[in-house]
Amino acid sequence: MLRDASSRLRKVRRPGHRAARRPRTAALVAGALLLAGCGARADDRPAPTPEPAVISPTRTVGPDEAAAAFGLLKDLDDARKARDCTKILFLTTSAASELGGRACEATRNGRPVPPPVAYDDVVYFLPDRPVEHPWFAALARRPRPSYFVFAYEQDRWRLAYGPIRLLGKAPELDTEDVTRVVPGDDPEDGLRARLVPQKHLAFLSDPAGLSGVRFASGDPVEDLLAELVKKPSTVRPDRLTCDVQLVPGEVRALGLKGGGALVFHAIRIVYEQKGSGRLAHPLFGADAVRRFTGRSGPATTHTTEVVMLATEVGTDGRMTTAALTRGLADITL
Repeated sequence: MLRDASSRLRKVRRPGHRAARRPRTAALVAGALLLAGCGARADDRPAPTPEPAVISPTRTVGPDEAAAAFGLLKDLDDARKARDCTKILFLTTSAASELGGRACEATRNGRPVPPPVAYDDVVYFLPDRPVEHPWFAALARRPRPSYFVFAYEQDRWRLAYGPIRLLGKAPELDTEDVTRVVPGDDPEDGLRARLVPQKHLAFLSDPAGLSGVRFASGDPVEDLLAELVKKPSTVRPDRLTCDVQLVPGEVRALGLKGGGALVFHAIRIVYEQKGSGRLAHPLFGADAVRRFTGRSGPATTHTTEVVMLATEVGTDGRMTTAALTRGLADITL
């Protein structure tokens, strides 16, 4: 979790990029010690004082470390090309891992391998104070503006979200030399940020519009809901139901200028399609079914789609989708 309201992010550009600035860096290292309590043994002799146990230390993330972690995208491209599904899972977590495992296995059955993309002109948003669970966000401006979020887990950097395609102009963050991080326990922006995933779940699960959740007019999430409502009619005579779920993970948010937050999160849409005998209109096509399952013409499929989002939430609670990417994650029988 983001830990206190004073947490800040430093915005830096990758060395060598245009308009590069060298940010001030702070080498702050903090540790926490937990002293175990002492008790008396049955013979009343004093128990020896145990050695203090070291809790996971907090630490900073610098620009060089962030640039090296961003280089994992090249490793992921190489792993996809080699169809090395184990390595893909090793390099990813959260939503990125959901789009890695089974989707990679399908490439061994003929599913096209995603083409490599050389992202450039990268802006990094880095914590300028120690954090217990290091993470950072990056905005690559070329060739297609996209957000990425990296998390440090199990002693290594992993891609958590991305690429999340920017839909228009990048949101204006609360930044001068540093960019404000929105902690989850903040009673204002933090609360609004923490509720963003749940509000998406409520909105997309409520075609009647009774949840009270609102997006900006013409927002892509409104279009997604309209698509989910329409989908069953596109596969008739097959029967189609869908279930919207949250992808587990920490809520990570950056402060917007003037208040509010830019929240990175993901949802999972699970479709169940049933036919009378074999499916008449497989949702993602017969080729996708065969490549994921190894079978043709099943009577039932369960399909998982993952949607990664960067959502602006204003001080009034209204949400606007700043970036969005959808991907087919799995098809099972």
